[in-house]
Amino acid sequence: MQDKASDSKSDDLLPLIKVVGTSGSGKSTLVAGLRNRGYNARPVSQEHSDVPDLWQQFDRPFVLIYLYADLAAQQARRPGSGSGEESFRQEQRRLAQARRAADLRVDTSALTAKDVLELAVVLLDHVRVRHADHPLGPIPLTGSATLSAPEGD
Repeated sequence: MQDKASDSKSDDLLPLIKVVGTSGSGKSTLVAGLRNRGYNARPVSQEHSDVPDLWQQFDRPFVLIYLYADLAAQQARRPGSGSGEESFRQEQRRLAQARRAADLRVDTSALTAKDVLELAVVLLDHVRVRHADHPLGPIPLTGSATLSAPEGD
């Protein structure tokens, strides 16, 4: 049985879940799905930063989820983004610390958004992460997602 959040509707009273990972791996999609289920989830656009511990700044997460997609999936989800082998390797270097620290690592290359959400919820249920009994509001889009929000991220 899962613990429920208090009657307060404030995200700040719920444990923080951060989602980090490669471009096109589904971070924004997963965060939206978790928030729809009442979890206080937020994306971290660390793949664009040279700060290796960005994921733990501005509030340490209770749970860290790391998503990644192979280069072929990344290119299919973001056609025309210009991502190539070198930028893919650079993202992996930038995310190395977060990957090691993650409570859950998911290769989303061949998974649907629903599959990824269900995997995350299984972990959150297992560690008994409190959540609201109602959907939480959306958070502003970040990074390239502000231009468009394709299915994969």
